[in-house]
Amino acid sequence: MKTGYFRPSMIFKILFLMAFFSYQLSFGKIKLPDLVSDKMVLQRDVELKIWGWADQGENITIRFQNETYNTSPDKNGKWSVQLKPQKAGGPFVMEINEITIRDILVGDVWLASGQSNMETPIARLTDRFPEINVSDFNKIRYFKVPTQNNVESVQENIAPGGKWFTGTASEVMNWTAFAYFYALEAYEHTKIPQGMLVSSLGGSAIQSWISQEHLKDFPNDLIDKQALSALNSSKLDKGRNLWNQKNFDDANWPKAKVPGTWKENGIQAKGTVWFRKNFELPASMDGKFARLYLGVMVDSDSVFVNGKFVGSTSYTYPPRKYDIPGGILKQGKNTIVIQLTSNFGNGEFVADKPYKIVGDGVTVDLTGEWKYNIGRDMSKDEDYKSKLKNLRNTPSGLYNGMIYPIRDYKVRGAIWYQGESNAGQSENYAGLLKNLIENWREVFQWEQMPFLLVQLPNFMEKTNNPNAPSGWAGIREAQFKTSQTVPYTAMSVNYDLGEWNDIHPLNKKDMAKRLFLAARKLVYGEKLVSSGPVFRSMKVENSAIILSFDNIGKGLKSINGALKHFAIAGSDKKFVWAEAKIKGNTVLVSSKDIKNPVAVRYAWSNNPEEANLENAEGLLASPFRTDDW
Repeated sequence: MKTGYFRPSMIFKILFLMAFFSYQLSFGKIKLPDLVSDKMVLQRDVELKIWGWADQGENITIRFQNETYNTSPDKNGKWSVQLKPQKAGGPFVMEINEITIRDILVGDVWLASGQSNMETPIARLTDRFPEINVSDFNKIRYFKVPTQNNVESVQENIAPGGKWFTGTASEVMNWTAFAYFYALEAYEHTKIPQGMLVSSLGGSAIQSWISQEHLKDFPNDLIDKQALSALNSSKLDKGRNLWNQKNFDDANWPKAKVPGTWKENGIQAKGTVWFRKNFELPASMDGKFARLYLGVMVDSDSVFVNGKFVGSTSYTYPPRKYDIPGGILKQGKNTIVIQLTSNFGNGEFVADKPYKIVGDGVTVDLTGEWKYNIGRDMSKDEDYKSKLKNLRNTPSGLYNGMIYPIRDYKVRGAIWYQGESNAGQSENYAGLLKNLIENWREVFQWEQMPFLLVQLPNFMEKTNNPNAPSGWAGIREAQFKTSQTVPYTAMSVNYDLGEWNDIHPLNKKDMAKRLFLAARKLVYGEKLVSSGPVFRSMKVENSAIILSFDNIGKGLKSINGALKHFAIAGSDKKFVWAEAKIKGNTVLVSSKDIKNPVAVRYAWSNNPEEANLENAEGLLASPFRTDDW
């Protein structure tokens, strides 16, 4: 037979085999959710659900731990099996028909959710915690649920792109910071594998994480912030595709100082303001790569250098660090432009943060005088106002896309670190948080699902006015009340771990340590003091108020001298700073200016960093007030 010559019978056989294997691949293909994949952690000691999709008529066989399970898909193509409870251990292998899933651990799995402080990348913490770089923990694992915001309906599957990562040095930079330190704390205490299932989104409000059914009793003005942002990003900005250009003439623009707030610079707008600055570079920087540091900005930004887009951040307060690729910078005059958006008019370049360009031994200071112009003022935008009036209330999108699809993945408990975006609506927060907990317990089909709450840390500048309103204090109070009234919940107190000028404090290690202490009591049933003093009651005696507490452990104490951050008021409802003293298991609060006191507040401000009442176990008292004014 000559080379390249095929007989008809051979061609027929080849075509038949190709058709056969094509049929096998299309008919027999099984689809698994990304959660069910290599390196996953399964929850110990409970029945487990494994699910996926396949063509109708396909037989599904699962082999795991010397057991075999069989099933087939329903009319919609979905299948699932229940695996018997497993003891902690691993690594194990699971076979699902032709698919082999390797390196499976069995241990405790935690659903961690919230907004940007649950999102903080671990890379931000390596300078403070250098041990991260040499992390060698294969028994802790991490899965980040990809963002999927769907306001129309619940989704059966998460968005594509999720993957399990270990806590080893080669993979740890894929983690978020709080999840890493919590998993490490849990593993080192229990010696049991830990899985962190993180479903969170920076800048998200709590109502985004609650189903429509559990929001129906709340006011209609709880508008989803994503909807506001969507309106604001429409093509009504006068500077769009124009004011970012290098050679645009900004000679007549007014001046502003960076860092600084819009208010300090006389900028009165709710929407988008453009900032421009020229700077000089030496010949050595011509065409070179550089790193741009733009501190911290409120709220969202897009940044251009010499007319070229170099980066953006979609929500408040992450540190802005953008790379300027080679070929953009030039010898001599260069221009940087920032499009900064603040939906509520509180735009800001936060003080005491770096604003500079660094590259090849050259540092350019970007603080000082900039030019600015208002691209869009929504308060004067009639089109915006008409849209806002007709805007449908659209929360629930993150619940639909990032909680409902993972409802069948068994967990040990939930961690909730959120509240910053709701600080302006604190009066609704306790009810929203209660409904979120009830909602998730329903969808995960576990009435006693533990919830661990991270109380918001201190933030913003300190105030000397004890009557100053505080949305953050209101959120802390709502979190505290929830931990006291909703069964199977616990909370950590953190008002000494924040940073006044960064909404994303770096000390996630101590936050995680405190929260796991609460988990040890709530989840693992250990007999220990897991929280600081909790206000119980008050009584007025002469011109003083005597406060009693629960959770005092081995006794009350103060940190670093006299008690601080107590305020007292009479019937006029005007608070003044007070003297507070520990007397046995009580605290006496008084002021020479208040003869007939009726109420006390403790640590009631955005930044009560100096508040220092704790128990002998070293755990801070939660902020409280005895009034409801």
